[in-house]
Amino acid sequence: MNKTIGILAHVDAGKTTFAEQILYHTKSIKNRGRVDHKSAFLDSHSIEKERGITVFSDQGFFEYNSSNYYLIDTPGHIDFSSEMERAIEVMDYAIIIISGVEGVQGHTETVWHLLRKHNIPTFFFINKIDRVGANVENVLDEIRLNLTKDLCFITESFDGQNMKDELIEFIAEKDDELFEKYIDENYEKDLWLNSMKKMIKENKIFPCISGSALQDINIDSFLKKLDILTYTDYNDKKEFSGQVCKIHHNEKGNRITYIKALSGTLKVKENLCLCSYKDNFYEKINEIRIYNGIKFKSVDKVSAGEIFAVTGLKNASIGDGVGTLRKKSNYEMVPTLKSKVIFDKSINAKDILSYFKILEAEDPALNIIWDENLQEIQVHIMGIIQLEVLKELVEERFYLSIDFGPCEILYKETISTESIGYGHFEPLGHYAEVHIKLEPTKRNTGIIFDNVCHTDDLTIGNQNLVRTHIYEREHRGILTGSPITDLKITLLTGRAHNKHTTGGDFREATFRALRQGLENTKNILLEPYYRFKIKVDIDYMGRVLSDIQKLNGSFEPPQTNCNKAIIIGRGPVSTFMNYSMEFISLTKGTGKINFIFDGYDICHNEEEVIKKINYDKNSDIDYTSTSIFCSKGQGFLIKSENVEEYMHCLK
Repeated sequence: MNKTIGILAHVDAGKTTFAEQILYHTKSIKNRGRVDHKSAFLDSHSIEKERGITVFSDQGFFEYNSSNYYLIDTPGHIDFSSEMERAIEVMDYAIIIISGVEGVQGHTETVWHLLRKHNIPTFFFINKIDRVGANVENVLDEIRLNLTKDLCFITESFDGQNMKDELIEFIAEKDDELFEKYIDENYEKDLWLNSMKKMIKENKIFPCISGSALQDINIDSFLKKLDILTYTDYNDKKEFSGQVCKIHHNEKGNRITYIKALSGTLKVKENLCLCSYKDNFYEKINEIRIYNGIKFKSVDKVSAGEIFAVTGLKNASIGDGVGTLRKKSNYEMVPTLKSKVIFDKSINAKDILSYFKILEAEDPALNIIWDENLQEIQVHIMGIIQLEVLKELVEERFYLSIDFGPCEILYKETISTESIGYGHFEPLGHYAEVHIKLEPTKRNTGIIFDNVCHTDDLTIGNQNLVRTHIYEREHRGILTGSPITDLKITLLTGRAHNKHTTGGDFREATFRALRQGLENTKNILLEPYYRFKIKVDIDYMGRVLSDIQKLNGSFEPPQTNCNKAIIIGRGPVSTFMNYSMEFISLTKGTGKINFIFDGYDICHNEEEVIKKINYDKNSDIDYTSTSIFCSKGQGFLIKSENVEEYMHCLK
């Protein structure tokens, strides 16, 4: 049986040390490494060793009883949350490590939120019980209060086969049939065990064990229980399907693509369909590898449930479905900041851009952009630590010394009312006309395309061209030049010419229609928001609530428990991004604060931002609302406000 197990935690909870113990106990590694000794097996990168944190998701492999395990160690720092989320998507089960001293911390809640979003069955391991100040009962209470009430503490109530009365009762309460048997004293060992396994798989209960990774307390016990309580049901008889979960370039620059097999089998030298790239596009698999840390073994075939790496694929991207899986993943943990790359002007900018495009293939959230107007490379990031790591990474891999400009907020734009946009492109020898309707949609829905155009007006092929051009890139708004979002764009009608319509004519007409439609309605600036959860002593509650209001945030009525207050709310990233340090100072380290990205909403200081960015929509060479018409062999321009009366399509 193939099982993928992920390990997640708030930074410094002992996640990597726990992974080392698991690999050691299963004889996958000969010696246990330590983060503080810079010898951790899965923190193999020099940057990870020096910083003492996990930056990249690495894979270990071990065999235990009759199962093959793929162990994924994920980053614990919030700046690398996008890397963590990409790993979560291919997990069969997850283990959340929680410090027995610090308890549930800010990033623990983020991890829990993402695991629930992806429906990953989850185990808890309360770590560091050997440390002074560790209190297992308090941590259990925190998990039940902040994460789930369906916690199942099995350190002593389950030995891998037999259950104690409190566990038997706990499981019975989750199932009507079991509860009747329990009342009638008809306990059946195998029935209870199988029911427990099913409940874990269905996210109805969440087992928890306490121990110490560093002192090797309860690691064997956890491993035994994990093996008994988990199962997968992959089918290797179906056609092959899989999902790309990671891309890496080795020291020679060769691209290595990691895939989770979801069904079927795959052999070396087979042609693999890249479903998300384009229909019926195939690339050949040159080599298949099973990795354990930086070491690997080559194999001839892999089957459903395995995580493996291949060479030969050049066009697959992280999150893409392959084989028969037609899917492209969308991730929740997205950057809210951007920064420009600063480099020696004697170096060709195109060379720098090509290096960053390699990094973007490995981390799509970077979203590397070349801004032609500003003549600069821009990178999207989660935080300052990520920038520091990127700087080190570029120097190590490409032997370049670079720097980054100040972090700036990533804004977006939308509209408040419906609008019709017209675009006409008819210089001599070309012809295309597009009419579209723009409608605002629910916040954070992105761009939605609809089509009500009749085939008498445009062929299916030309209608598809308009759709392609809508989705082929992010389009700029007219307030700050930021990407537009939360729009439904409907193709109403259009026109082509049998002789003169060529290649990019519909691109030009579509872009003009889109810009003209934006100029005909009220536009709104959007900014990223955090959802926050704050836990403080009641003595600090008044000051914290005042701070939230000053930072343009909002909050729900505070919850109080004993001498603690829990405050849940949301606010702009721009005002809250640096509040953590002030909060720690205010509460003298006794408070807890957790931020998670909560989408985009109306900008709290729109006028100020628009003035600062100073975007001139009329000077944007990539976009114009002016249409081009032709009369008597001569092209002429019609401005946005007059273009409707010149359109060729009947209204």
